[in-house]
Amino acid sequence: MITTDLFPAAPNPSRHDETLCAGAVVLRGFALTNEKPLLRAIETIAAQAPFRHLITPGGFRMSVGMTNAGPLGWVSDRRGYRYDAVDPDSGKPWPAMPDVFRELAGAAAARAGFSGFVPDACLINRYEPGTRLTLHQDRNERDLSQPIVSVSLGIPAVFLFGGMQRTDRATRIPLAHGDVVAWGGPARLRYHGVLPLKPNHHDVLGDCRINLTFRRAG
Repeated sequence: MITTDLFPAAPNPSRHDETLCAGAVVLRGFALTNEKPLLRAIETIAAQAPFRHLITPGGFRMSVGMTNAGPLGWVSDRRGYRYDAVDPDSGKPWPAMPDVFRELAGAAAARAGFSGFVPDACLINRYEPGTRLTLHQDRNERDLSQPIVSVSLGIPAVFLFGGMQRTDRATRIPLAHGDVVAWGGPARLRYHGVLPLKPNHHDVLGDCRINLTFRRAG
């Protein structure tokens, strides 16, 4: 059985936290403890609900490949951005959220000061070299008092963490395999994104980055 003991609250020599601002923390290496179960779970989910490139309401194809796990999945098409319990490609419910996902998200949120976080949506994004995520807010969720937990796996990325306005200057935060960013409270609606990925290679995931974003959407 997986327990939150796998994600201890006390730091160890290979792990440290970095406060970005009130309500936002980078947890270096936090996801490494249970790396193999996480990667196996991603493989299983992608076999049931393959990665796809969504279309924005404006008709543009997203460069980042995406799938979901949990009771709700984030989707986008000409009708807009929203959460849906059904995978529009298959007409079936999204794959169940693995225990290792849920417990990692809850432990990371608690470490960042947000206890009791139980996500009902995990967005799984696959980045190839050259792909990026433009600055945006996560505001489609019903309860904005719940935090966001973002897990980086695979090749390095540069995370952009901005302010409450899109035009605010964003801080550039290098993220490596196993790093987790959690934000909520006064930081919950800060703009954030990812710079275009530079070519690189990870021993297990190859030439890509996988990002898990946990939310309480419903």
